[in-house]
Amino acid sequence: MAPLVSVVVPFFNVEQYIAECLESLAAQTLNDIEVILVDDGSVDGSRRIAEGFASRDPRFTVVRQPNRGPGPARNEGVRWARGSYLAFADSDDVVPAEAYELLVSSLERTGSDLACGGVRRMEDGELSPSSLHEKLFRREVRRTHIMDRRALVRDRTVWNKLYRKEFWYEHRLRFRQGIYEDVPLSMRAHVLAASVDLLPDVVYHWRRREAGGASITQRRAELPNLADRLEAIRAVRSFLQEEAPELTRSFDGLVLEKDIVFLFQALEHAEADELEPLLDLARQWLAVLSPGVLATAPSLRRLELHLVERGLVKELRRVREFRRSSEEAARIVPRGLRRVGWYGDYPYFRDRSLRIPDEVYDARDEIKVLARVEECRWDGQGFAVIGEVALHRVERRPRKIEVWLSDGSRKVPLPSRRLGPGRLVAEIDPRRLRRGGPTWRLHAQVETRGLVMEGCFRDGDGNRTWRLSVPGWSRTGMDITQ
Repeated sequence: MAPLVSVVVPFFNVEQYIAECLESLAAQTLNDIEVILVDDGSVDGSRRIAEGFASRDPRFTVVRQPNRGPGPARNEGVRWARGSYLAFADSDDVVPAEAYELLVSSLERTGSDLACGGVRRMEDGELSPSSLHEKLFRREVRRTHIMDRRALVRDRTVWNKLYRKEFWYEHRLRFRQGIYEDVPLSMRAHVLAASVDLLPDVVYHWRRREAGGASITQRRAELPNLADRLEAIRAVRSFLQEEAPELTRSFDGLVLEKDIVFLFQALEHAEADELEPLLDLARQWLAVLSPGVLATAPSLRRLELHLVERGLVKELRRVREFRRSSEEAARIVPRGLRRVGWYGDYPYFRDRSLRIPDEVYDARDEIKVLARVEECRWDGQGFAVIGEVALHRVERRPRKIEVWLSDGSRKVPLPSRRLGPGRLVAEIDPRRLRRGGPTWRLHAQVETRGLVMEGCFRDGDGNRTWRLSVPGWSRTGMDITQ
């Protein structure tokens, strides 16, 4: 009888880690699985460990092939798969016990083509959020699609997912040759799926290796690795331009946020004879990406890109060190008398020898209002809301602050007074809210040196928008929710 889920695990010289991976698969709460272990030409003890599992547990099968890389190894594993669903795991990672039970339950409930879940990074036995995935799986979303949730361009790994096998074969999904084989396939699957389920549950532990040699992703600043990454980026962009051009800009933005960093790291540590091929590759990367995305990158990233394009490696290294030394985000400062501009306070601004254009440093669009409610109390006639207002990355205190409540259609200005630098108290008379609501948001407008910004107040921890809920306008009917 065919199993419900086929898990494909390629392995190559992972003797130190493979047992922990296979133990996690053997311990799945969903028992109806098969595990296809594809030996991609290992020369250490990995095969012996895999064969030991197969001899003790009939759900495990070992398949052998000469070393051809993870993509062909996964394709070979899929060829052997008998299950209704397909999953993938890397042999140095760990799968939480309930992962496949959760993913299968979701797909059987919704009929979606694939289900995805959260990921944690694993190092020295400790788990931490995966920066690539952490914003995607905060809440459950069933039967969605990447065209409706474009942030899913970040979800480009294959092992935090479960695929319906008939979907896989219908669209002839296959892994490409090369070390970033999962990125093009993940984007194809997201675009071609009729619908996708997102689960807030953590379904995968992604290891950062401590010993036994760096993994592929840990060698990502090496020249051959960077060249393979560029080919994967080109493959994704080619597919998106044909099938989903609306997603190209989002994908390019992710490349500028994440992938380009490994080029910078390579340039930072390269020897003199390595610089020219790295710079040539870097210019190929920039030529691939859309000019609109390059122009709208954050100002510090634009400066790094500008220096790379001009081959100014020494200056790039200084800027990269500056980025690391800034504990949070670097300051944004006003410059000019009659025409005030807001620029990143970074190295080489108006350096006469380099002549970097001012627009490279322009950071006005990166400024945002930070407004936080500290306390809300009843004073006998109304509510007094004490809060703090500042501009993100701007040390200058706001010159003028206005606050108001809005229910989406109506705006109620509030009298306020300063309590100190950036702090104020706003007064709310419930009678003025009688014909609106029932839920109001507290807004602030900040003016300083030609800059006018608006934003919503958030709760004391800065996590959620602060709302005033007014079911009725009487004192007893007031309810403050945070």
